[in-house]
Amino acid sequence: MDFALNTTFIFLKSFYIFLCQNSIKCYRYQMPTLTDVSFIDIRPGKSIFFHETSCNSYVNGKIVISSRQACAVESAALLNPGLNVHLFYTSPGIFRFENTESDRLLQALLSYDNIGINHLDYERYTKGTPMEELYSNGSIEASNYAMSHASDVLRYLTLWKYGGIYLDLDVIVIKSFESLPPNFSGCESKENVAAGIMGFEPYGNGHNLAEECLMDLKKNFSGTIWGNNGPGVITRLVKKHCGVTKIKNAFNKICDDFKVFPPEAFYAIPWPSWRQYFEEKSLKEVINATSNSFIIHVWNKHSISTNLPLNSSSAYVTFAKKYCPKVFEQCDGYF
Repeated sequence: MDFALNTTFIFLKSFYIFLCQNSIKCYRYQMPTLTDVSFIDIRPGKSIFFHETSCNSYVNGKIVISSRQACAVESAALLNPGLNVHLFYTSPGIFRFENTESDRLLQALLSYDNIGINHLDYERYTKGTPMEELYSNGSIEASNYAMSHASDVLRYLTLWKYGGIYLDLDVIVIKSFESLPPNFSGCESKENVAAGIMGFEPYGNGHNLAEECLMDLKKNFSGTIWGNNGPGVITRLVKKHCGVTKIKNAFNKICDDFKVFPPEAFYAIPWPSWRQYFEEKSLKEVINATSNSFIIHVWNKHSISTNLPLNSSSAYVTFAKKYCPKVFEQCDGYF
C-alpha cells in the first residue's frame, strides 16, 4: 500500500510539473517587465529572431536564460555583426542581476551592440493579425503542447511582420548567414522540412509566402498534433510551391524565389542521432558532417537533460567554445 501511494504521489507530482512546464498562463499576467517589442525599432529584413516562450522567467521572478539558449544568441550575433539579433520573452519579467550563472549569461549577451532583449506581449503582438483569434479564443492555450505551439505561431508571425531570419534556441551558428538567400528553409530529412531556421524577405514574394504560412496555421491549427503547426506548415508550403509530393525531390530547388536546403545545411545530424553532439567519440564524425553547415541543431526536445563538463571534447562543447566564447566563459562547471 505504501508503495502504491508513493507511486501515485510521484505520478501526480510529475504530471503537475508537466502541466506547469506546458502552461502559457503567464503570458496574460500584468506585472513589471522589459520594454515591449511594440515600442522598439526593428529593421525589416535585417534581423535574426529568437523567442523564449516558457514561463520560466515568471516562475523565477526575473528574466532567466540557460547556457544553451545564450550560446545560440551569442553565436548568431558574433557571426552576423551586420544584423540585429532580437531575443523576445513572452513571459513577463525584469532583469535582476544577482551574479547567478543566468545573470552573467544575460550580461554577456548585452555586451554585444547588435543584441536586444525585450518582452513580447502575446495579446498585443497577435492583435490585428491573422493569428489574433487563435490566441483570443484560447486555442493555443488549450493545446496539448501549448508552449511549443505558441512558439510555432510566433515564428511565422514575426517573419510576416518584419522579415528576416528566425532561429530556434537550441542551435549554435557556425557560419555567417551572409550567403543565405532572403527566402529559405531547410529539410531535416527526405520527408520533412524543419522550422528551426527560416527566412523571409519583408516585402514582395517573401511576405506573401509568410502570409501563406499564417493562413495555413489559421485554417489547420491543431492542438493535438505536435508537429502540425511548426514543421507541418513549412513542409506543406514547400510541397505546394515546388510541386512535389516527396520532400527529397525539393532538395536544393528554388521554388517561387524560395530556396529549399538539404539536411546538411542546418540539420546535418538527424534527431535520432542527437547523442553524437554530446559524445566525445563522435567529434570527428560531427565535424565532418557539419563542414558545410550554417548551424548545428541539437534537438532540445531529446537532449535537454544532457549536460556536459566544460572540459569535454564533445562536438557541442567544442563548437560552444569557439562560437559563443563569452557565454562559455560564464558557465559554472557544465554546459
